[in-house]
Amino acid sequence: MSYLILTLVIIGSVNWLLVGMFEWDLVAAIFGGDSVRNSAVLSRVIYSVVGLAGLYCIKFFFREDEKARQ
Repeated sequence: MSYLILTLVIIGSVNWLLVGMFEWDLVAAIFGGDSVRNSAVLSRVIYSVVGLAGLYCIKFFFREDEKARQ
């Protein structure tokens, strides 16, 4: 269950990164809707920071569980 939630968080953050960097919404492009978002510069910076934080979370897939080692 933890890996499923982590996967969803990473996918969501990558979507926000795309919105922040390119003003393009991947989820809307796949499932219908307006895939181009016009945002203020500050919003785009925040979306990009959230996206980069999500990319950082990828390392948690490869982290060994402390309890499993004991």
